[in-house]
Amino acid sequence: MDRGVDPPGLDVLAVTAWLDGRRPGLLAGPPRASLVPGGRSNLTYLLDDGHRRFVLRRPPLGHVLATAHDMGREYRVLSALHGTEVPVPEPLASCTDAGVTGAPFYVMEFVDGIVVRRRDDAAALPADGRRMLVDASMDVLADLHGVDPTAVGLADFGRPEGFMPRQVHRWARQLEASRSRDLPGVDELRAGLEASVPPDGDGTIVHGDYRLDNLVVAGPGEPDAYAVRAVLDWEMAALGDPLADLGLLVAYWDGLGASDDPVVAPLGPGAGLPPGSELVARYAARSGRDVSTLPWFVAFGFFKIVAILEGIHYRFVHGQTVGDGFDRIGDIVPALVRDGLAALARSPR
Repeated sequence: MDRGVDPPGLDVLAVTAWLDGRRPGLLAGPPRASLVPGGRSNLTYLLDDGHRRFVLRRPPLGHVLATAHDMGREYRVLSALHGTEVPVPEPLASCTDAGVTGAPFYVMEFVDGIVVRRRDDAAALPADGRRMLVDASMDVLADLHGVDPTAVGLADFGRPEGFMPRQVHRWARQLEASRSRDLPGVDELRAGLEASVPPDGDGTIVHGDYRLDNLVVAGPGEPDAYAVRAVLDWEMAALGDPLADLGLLVAYWDGLGASDDPVVAPLGPGAGLPPGSELVARYAARSGRDVSTLPWFVAFGFFKIVAILEGIHYRFVHGQTVGDGFDRIGDIVPALVRDGLAALARSPR
């Protein structure tokens, strides 16, 4: 088949040769490759050899922050969770040699389904479908936090003790590494988080970026309609407090409620989905966890999003990333800082 032009950041012939050496017969021939839109951090490509489709993941093209974009870590957690009740794509091969295509990468199976990424995607679903989708996503999150890390070979995947203080420090450091402008209130938010960290919670596997657009779900009309078929983007997975996942999800869900930007608008009630409080109730019922300290974790979620988006803004300004919508990322960060401060004010003292 005609491969077409290689997308930025991917040498298709070099990757094909590498895969042929490690997984002979996996590819029927040099595949056609395309950059999958919608990602804001690592780059995701679809490989199609005319018979099967695969997915390749690699870090962004430049300004890679220390400890971020770790392909080996992402591949390891996929390998551990594949075959458990948490649905993930089957990992197929991992390459640590940056010389093949400019950075480490891994290849996994392609999982067919729909990704609800924007408000229009959610609005196109029937009302009962939107409810089923949200319920399924919260059940999968609760089930993830119920997986025993030792049982799946992840006992040494991290240190749950002191996880949240380290997270605040880590994302403060990441923010400083990409900070190129004044952000009013962000230092107050950081200091407030540092001064009020809740006691350690259970040490579970946390995804680190759990939200609807990191899920592949069955579409309407399928026998398993709205079931979660795969959880994607595990680059920030760790062992830590499970409320970190829930808090970040609520921050994405309820933050910037007035925005109608098709790229950055949240997928919550503005898209005809249930309010964040109903997500929290579903999770609490499924997991049996105490969620009384959740406002602090929501505030931390906003802080983390700020650090991530500032990194993306930095790469866009310096011409080091590809994809649509990056020119608007920087404009929304100040409102996220304000949302974080508001959530922190609601946190139990």
